[in-house]
Amino acid sequence: MPALFRNEKIQILTVALGTAVAGEFKINPVPGDLFRIGLGGSAFLLFLLLMNRLPFIRAGIWTAITVIIFRILLDLILRPNGFDWIDRIQVHTSGGLYYLTFSIGMYLIQGQIERMNLLLLGVLATCIDFSSNTVEMICRWLLTGSEISNPATWMYIIVVAAIRGFFMTGLYSSIAVSQIRALSLEQNKRMEQMLSVSSGLYGEVFYLRKSMDTIERVTNSSYRLYTDLKREGLTDFSQRQLSITQEIHEVKKDSQRIAAGLLKLFDQDAQSLLSLSEIMDYAIRGNRKYAIMLNKQVIFSAHLQQDYLTSDYIPLLTLLNNLLANAIEAVDKSGSIELRIEQQSDWTVLTVADSGKGIPERDREMIFEPGFTTKFAQGGSAATGIGLSHVHDIVASLGGSIRLCTNEEHAPWKTAFRVELPTDSLKRG
Repeated sequence: MPALFRNEKIQILTVALGTAVAGEFKINPVPGDLFRIGLGGSAFLLFLLLMNRLPFIRAGIWTAITVIIFRILLDLILRPNGFDWIDRIQVHTSGGLYYLTFSIGMYLIQGQIERMNLLLLGVLATCIDFSSNTVEMICRWLLTGSEISNPATWMYIIVVAAIRGFFMTGLYSSIAVSQIRALSLEQNKRMEQMLSVSSGLYGEVFYLRKSMDTIERVTNSSYRLYTDLKREGLTDFSQRQLSITQEIHEVKKDSQRIAAGLLKLFDQDAQSLLSLSEIMDYAIRGNRKYAIMLNKQVIFSAHLQQDYLTSDYIPLLTLLNNLLANAIEAVDKSGSIELRIEQQSDWTVLTVADSGKGIPERDREMIFEPGFTTKFAQGGSAATGIGLSHVHDIVASLGGSIRLCTNEEHAPWKTAFRVELPTDSLKRG
C-alpha cells in the first residue's frame, strides 16, 4: 500500500477526492449556495504543502474537475426536484476555478516551500487564498450576476484566508517536525545497528590479524625446517615438510583475502566522526540490552568530563563494548556499572567499574594473557568474546595502555579497568 501511494497518479487522485469531500464541510457567508467557504481550500493547501513534489498545476486541474463533478452529482442526489444542469454548472464552475487559481499561485512558490520561513509562507498562502477567492467571486458574478460589492463579505474572505493560511502552515510545520523526529529516530537506530556490527567485525579483524601473524611465523619456521632437513640429506622428510609449508602458505593467502574484504568496511578515507558522548551513549544502550538478555538488573551510570570528535570510534566502541560486557557478566543478578571518560593532562582516561564478584588476587597478573578467563558457561565451556588480551591489543594499537585498578583506587567498586589513550591521536583519528 505505501508503494502504491507513492505513485503520482494515486497522489493526485487522493488530493482531488480528499479536497472534494472536505469542501462539503462549509460555511455560506452570503445567502444561498452562490459562495461557500469550507475545508476544501484548507485541505487542498495542506495536501500541496505535504506533497510538494507533485506537479501542482496538473493537481489543480484534476481537483477542479473532480470538485465540479462531485458537487453537481451531490446536488442531483440531494435535490433532484427542479434540478437545472445549466445553473449547477455555472454555480460550481467558479468553485473549480478557485482550485485551479490556487494551484497556479502555489506553483509559483513551489521550489522554495521547504526552505521558506514559516511566517512568510503563511503570508503567501493567505495572499494566494484571497486571490483565488477573488477569481471565484468575479467568475461567479460573470456567470450568475451575483453581488460581489458587499464590503463585509470581502472582509470575511480576508479574515478566513488569513486564518486558513496560517493555521494550515502551522499544521504543516508540526507534521514536518514529527516526520523529521521519526526519521531521526530511525537513523539513530540504524546507526546503532551499524556500529554494533562494525565493532563486532573490528574484533574479528583483530583475531584474523593475530592469526595471520602466527601463520607467517609458522610458515617461516616450517620453511627453515625444510631447508635444514634438505641440508641433512633427508630428502623424503624435506619434501613432506615442503608440502606442509606450501599448505600453510595457502592458508595465509586465504586469510589475507578475507582480511582485505573485511578491511574494506573500515575505509579510513570515508570515515565519519563521532563524539565521545555519542560513543558512550551507543555503548551503554547496546549493553543495557545485553544485560536484559541475560536477565540481569543492571544500573548504568555515565560521567563525561570532556567531549570531542574522533574518527577512531570503531575501536573505541569495540573496547568499551567488551569491557562493559565483561562487567555485566561479572554481576550476579543485579548490580551497578559505571563508565567514566575524563581528561587528565594529555590523556583521555576511560574507566569501567562494576559491583560484581571482583577478580581474585591470584588472577590479577594473568588477566591480559591470551586464553585466560574466569567465566564459564553452564556446560563447562569457557566464555566467548575477544577477551581482555584482545582489548589490550586494541588499546595498544591506539597508542595507549590498560590496567586493572587496585582495590584502593576503585573502591567501593569490586572491579575497575582504566584505559589511558593519547588525546591528540584520538582527535586526529
